[in-house]
Amino acid sequence: MVLPRWPLCICFGRLVGFKSLVALFAVNALAERSVFRFVDGVLRHTMMNTRLSRSILIAVLSVVALIVPLSSAAGQQASYNLPSADPSEVGLSKERLERLDGMLQAMVDSGELAGVVTMLARHGKIAFVDVAGVRDIESKQPMTRDSIFRIQSMTKPITGVAMMMLFEEGKWRLNDPVSRYIPEFDQLTVYDGENSDGSLREEELERPITMRDLMIHTAGLPYTLDMSHPVNRMFRDQRVINVQEPLQAMIDKMAMLPLLAQPGTRWIYSSSVDVQSHLVEKLSGQAFADFLDERIFGPLQMVDTAFYVPVAEVGRVATRHRLNAQGVLQRLSGRPPLTAMPQGPTGGAGLYSTADDYLRFTQMLLNGGELNGVRLLSPRTVEMMRTNHLSKEATRNMRPGMGFGMDFMVYMDPAAAGEPHSPGSYYWLGIDGTWFWIDPELDFTFVGMMQHTPYGRLHGLSRNLVYQSIVN
Repeated sequence: MVLPRWPLCICFGRLVGFKSLVALFAVNALAERSVFRFVDGVLRHTMMNTRLSRSILIAVLSVVALIVPLSSAAGQQASYNLPSADPSEVGLSKERLERLDGMLQAMVDSGELAGVVTMLARHGKIAFVDVAGVRDIESKQPMTRDSIFRIQSMTKPITGVAMMMLFEEGKWRLNDPVSRYIPEFDQLTVYDGENSDGSLREEELERPITMRDLMIHTAGLPYTLDMSHPVNRMFRDQRVINVQEPLQAMIDKMAMLPLLAQPGTRWIYSSSVDVQSHLVEKLSGQAFADFLDERIFGPLQMVDTAFYVPVAEVGRVATRHRLNAQGVLQRLSGRPPLTAMPQGPTGGAGLYSTADDYLRFTQMLLNGGELNGVRLLSPRTVEMMRTNHLSKEATRNMRPGMGFGMDFMVYMDPAAAGEPHSPGSYYWLGIDGTWFWIDPELDFTFVGMMQHTPYGRLHGLSRNLVYQSIVN
């Protein structure tokens, strides 16, 4: 049975009454998303909207009470609905994959790592799942397959997909000036050193920032990683990216700061993707989070991916850890998970997700923009995203063999990069330890989830141990 969509529900509600309409909303939401996220949203909306009567709230919760026992199990099952296969069925050696399993467990046993979830899919089938360690070294809660992680910059590829969906709809073109859509960027300047009194020298733009620049990090925008640069310090001190402010506030602050370099001249890891989230709102007419939920997470059944964690699910969130100077694993305090939607979630970071959810996203890309009959992008668009767009000059500050597509790092010459990837493989990671890569030539994707910063040697070792397991 195909459940009614929101517009249909509205029409139907006029016939059956508002309480019945609310019930249909509940069923629809439960079918597409986590039941707990739905309940959380209902309660929050009710508290903010006094026009919702007590009787309506009771009707909603009554429907939920009837559905929860069934939908919770169904939702758990739905998150794992990529087919599984024995490694040998997809050209992998089970015995060699055990080396990866053994390494992960050894890192946990030695106290180097708290816990980790890794997954590998080949030819569209999950052939390897490994869960090791604990979510939290103090509580000793075991790591589980459905643990929730802060994926940080792994938000960026999702934002890139949102942008390219709008690209396919004809809403923008690569060589368009960004100021066509963000007029505040029409008067930007470029940093040109410092005067004797400490003030900044600025020069005019040689050319406007283009949409392509935003997609490939050549816009010259600042960030907060290199605090030796005065513009980056200003970016930090002014809290340009603040999820408790609307995205427009971020744009207004950016417009007052100079760029780090002339557009198109250098690859600089920057706030470009945060700007992309503002563009998604302007081009789609939707709030950024709503667009992701309705156009990406819902269709791909990424039921545990959002900018907040429902209160009922906080226990599944993995805690951040690090090794101290003495090499002892420590639990990092602070930064509890957000339990309410932030006012201005941005495209550069901030999503929570699970290994299963993110594997569905990467498998969609590996399939050329489609998963289980749901198509988000065309194969040509995905190919364009994973193709290097940087000039030789722009790559001078990158390691050999690497290029950059649209919100992905791309392996152009794996031998020069010192990695076993196939040419054209692409990847990204999150600063709290999550990582993934996609190898179109060998038709597989890998996702790793941990909360460990800095992420250390595991990323590189996992690549070696995965590739040595491919036997045909």
